[in-house]
Amino acid sequence: MKRDIYQLLEKWKRSERRKPLILNGARQVGKTYALKCFGKKSYGNVAYLNFEKNEKLCQYFEETLDPKQLIKILSIHTEIEIKPHQTLLILDEIQECPKALNSLKYFCEEANEYQVAAAGSLLGVKTAKEKGFPVGKVNFLHMYPLTFFEFLSALGQEKIRKFLEEYHTYVPIPNPLHEKLISLLKIYFFIGGMPEAVAEYAKNEKLNIVREIQQEILNAYEKDFAKHAPPHEIMKITTVWKQVHRQLAKENKKFIFAAIRKSARGRDYEEAIQWLSDAGLIHKSYLVESPKFPLSAYADNNTFKIFLADVGLLGAQSNLSAKTIIDKELLFTEFKGALTENYVAQELIATKHKNPYYWTSRGAAEIDFLIEEDHEIYPLEVKAGANQKKKSLLVYNQKYSPGKLVRATVMNLKHDGDIYNYPLYLISQFPLK
Repeated sequence: MKRDIYQLLEKWKRSERRKPLILNGARQVGKTYALKCFGKKSYGNVAYLNFEKNEKLCQYFEETLDPKQLIKILSIHTEIEIKPHQTLLILDEIQECPKALNSLKYFCEEANEYQVAAAGSLLGVKTAKEKGFPVGKVNFLHMYPLTFFEFLSALGQEKIRKFLEEYHTYVPIPNPLHEKLISLLKIYFFIGGMPEAVAEYAKNEKLNIVREIQQEILNAYEKDFAKHAPPHEIMKITTVWKQVHRQLAKENKKFIFAAIRKSARGRDYEEAIQWLSDAGLIHKSYLVESPKFPLSAYADNNTFKIFLADVGLLGAQSNLSAKTIIDKELLFTEFKGALTENYVAQELIATKHKNPYYWTSRGAAEIDFLIEEDHEIYPLEVKAGANQKKKSLLVYNQKYSPGKLVRATVMNLKHDGDIYNYPLYLISQFPLK
């Protein structure tokens, strides 16, 4: 399955500032598969170690952290000659071996001619407080579920994807193609971007099996809570995790702790939410009271929305049935736009690699997303259906006069004065240039 991360991995390989790589990302987003494919394609030889499957591998790193000695030992173990610039050494599930993680520092300082890539499930959680973490001695990449464009590629729709990537005008997309893309987007809303779910659909188009896979992934995540989270936080993590779809179903999607229980307070769940975020399972979008540069400086860290890392898993968590994609409008109106807003957050994070923010005006108006791009702050309002109301944008415009007001809907491309309408399937290309 072709993934966009390959381009970033190639860039890492050629970089003059290349250091050992840590590939972050939630469990089952395809990190191992991507690294192996990249290694075979770009190096020819791959030396692969998995510390979760073979716990004895840690003994090599207990005995020495000298990279030259490790290369000799690992070459013998893998029966592959690990050559500088010619072999990719993959250290998978590296969080299970802190010494191996620490060794990346010495590969950087003493043997950077060897190209090393590390990955692991819950890597952000496990290594956040490790004393031996190689700060400043590694490069980072983050891998997400498949974006909608990657989904198009997986379904063999590469020509459509290329057409969209090369589209740089606000002239409406030909209507037959627009309708086809809306239909494909509906399917993506149900399937999401978890590689196993996408691969299963590409193979046989059986949505019931896709939902089974998603439920298996959700169950695996909950088992991870019990296995890897601090014991005193397991219940809170599970509670927050199961609250996300309920909170997004509200008209006001701000995460309300009192909805968990009346006496619940933010600080009681702060560690649980951070754990889920470090695990790559959720994204937080903070309220910005004053849209000024940089948005992070004006964010209210105590007021936020929570989105799931994958829109398909959100639907599975909510038990939405496959019939929602058959009805012409149902999928975009079910859940009060929760799926749509989650999808937009997911796309913006995966393609722009930026934290999302939102804005409200004391209940009178809400802008779903604020986006910093090209030294401008764009207000982006997301609509689940073909609703053409734009009250929130007009309130924002009257207050801040941004120059461009942006909407993401199921409607076609349109430019009307200061208002720019993007079809939801094209939001990753925002702003068109």
